[in-house]
Amino acid sequence: MSRIGKNPIKLASGITVTVSPANEITVKGPKGELKRSIDRDIKVEVKDGVLTVSRPTDQIRHRALHGLYRALIANMVKGVTDGFKKQLELVGVGYKATHQGQLLDLSLGYSHNIIFEVPKELKVSTETVKGANPKIMLEGIDNQLLGQVAAKLRSLRKPEPYKGKGVRYSDEVVRKKAGKSAGK
Repeated sequence: MSRIGKNPIKLASGITVTVSPANEITVKGPKGELKRSIDRDIKVEVKDGVLTVSRPTDQIRHRALHGLYRALIANMVKGVTDGFKKQLELVGVGYKATHQGQLLDLSLGYSHNIIFEVPKELKVSTETVKGANPKIMLEGIDNQLLGQVAAKLRSLRKPEPYKGKGVRYSDEVVRKKAGKSAGK
């Protein structure tokens, strides 16, 4: 058995999980609703506030999907109860971030500003404090979408290894290289 796949998911009160005959899972909670279609071979059962995921055989494909779908469903349940947050930090002289609604205006040292449209499912906020690096906070219930948008923002100016300048996650540690040595 998959170690991840065999773990049951405990559903808190106020969360409803429905499985349609076409194997589409809908999770509703206080923060919203998420839907995901899963493979037809994977079975999902909800009994007494506990959700279990099972597979029909021990084929490699079924073993792989077993743990995958259990983790995805657990993220859906956590998303509709608590939500997810990611914080990015802009490290570099003159790097700025401002937002108007869902539009993020980034100044990352290029000759022009980058206008990035954040999907409507996510909530974006920026923070600029004197003496500290500008921060971008992303919040949402869909962990996959949140991670994808955060990775796209980071890819606009990845942290470079010599001075550490760029867009990074707030908890990310950038390993720095020594650079050139002094003359003989």
